[in-house]
Amino acid sequence: MKKSLFIFLICYITSVSAQGKRFFESGEVVLINPVEKINLTFANELPLVNVFINGKPYQFLFDTGAPTVISSAVYNELNLKKKHTSKVGDSQKNKQQQIFTELPEMIVDQIVFKNIGAVVLDLEGPEFGCLKIDGIIGANQMAKLFWRINYSENLLEAAKDLKEFSTNEYETVFNFKPKPQKTPMIESQILDKKMNLTFDTGFTGGIKISENNYDPQNGKVQSVETYGVNSVGAYGTGKPLSSYHFRANEVMLAGQKFENEIIMTGNSGLVGNEFLKKFKFIIDWQNNKVYLHRLANIPPKLESFGFAYRFIDLKAKVVLVFQGTSNPIKIDDEILSINNASFENLDKASSCNYLLNRVEKGANQIKVKVKREGKILDFTVDRKEYLNN
Repeated sequence: MKKSLFIFLICYITSVSAQGKRFFESGEVVLINPVEKINLTFANELPLVNVFINGKPYQFLFDTGAPTVISSAVYNELNLKKKHTSKVGDSQKNKQQQIFTELPEMIVDQIVFKNIGAVVLDLEGPEFGCLKIDGIIGANQMAKLFWRINYSENLLEAAKDLKEFSTNEYETVFNFKPKPQKTPMIESQILDKKMNLTFDTGFTGGIKISENNYDPQNGKVQSVETYGVNSVGAYGTGKPLSSYHFRANEVMLAGQKFENEIIMTGNSGLVGNEFLKKFKFIIDWQNNKVYLHRLANIPPKLESFGFAYRFIDLKAKVVLVFQGTSNPIKIDDEILSINNASFENLDKASSCNYLLNRVEKGANQIKVKVKREGKILDFTVDRKEYLNN
């Protein structure tokens, strides 16, 4: 599996007020059949689901790392009522005061959710706007059912009884502790350090740990340093910082051993879709367990052209680079073109197209034209594999 370094999209929300704890217990769900199959689209490393509210279709992210969310636009369209406000933090440790509301009804295929608590967020930022996400089916909503997920087959199923899903072939079981909004937290150990990681289907990466759980001076571990912004949360990006990628010989997740995994550091600890897509899995909030059956056993790779870029104000800006290499691309370079595909004079639609359909995907060498301090520079950059020893 190629582990390409580009922007990771995260929508991971925390709320810990006493009012919030009660709020996330609300709601009920009605199923017609013992097992309901849901139309899932796994695109850009994210699971997306179509829902209907008041007969109108919307696209929601299926995200265990967040509570249920609706966009500000949907909140206003439906003329919903504010239940309370509370401060909410995202994966980049940014915090804002948000409205909490109650969604009278949401239909997901033939599943009817009623009176589900939801956080109201602006989802019009560059990344979320391009993905056309109107909201999030979050952990507080998911916890009312049992779920079986297989990204490789775009398969999402729900049931009210775990017996509808045979767990016999699921060789790995994660015990988890749910946070107040029901987000699953997994006790983990990496490089002899114990930590909690969020089981997060809204995170496109693999395994990420907080920077305070990694010592870059650890001479026993080969690492690659990057500098810049490598992720975006509900309120945008965090500050540029040094992050590290390293290959761990042994990773313990909920007491289960995994070998030869590539780990990255950042603002939060997460287990995401680049890891999870190697499995089909069942999430059981009644017993606080995740059952996993491995579908693929391909060692992860870290391959990159040595930089990552975002579209900011309709311009492609370099926001992250690998340190200590001969890579000629620098932070804040404006990319004018890659392989003659022009990034100049973009509108919202074309910038979204280039964000979601990367020009450089699948290439081993690219020609990059950048603007730096008023000068136009041309470079040829090769894709490189890191941590391959």
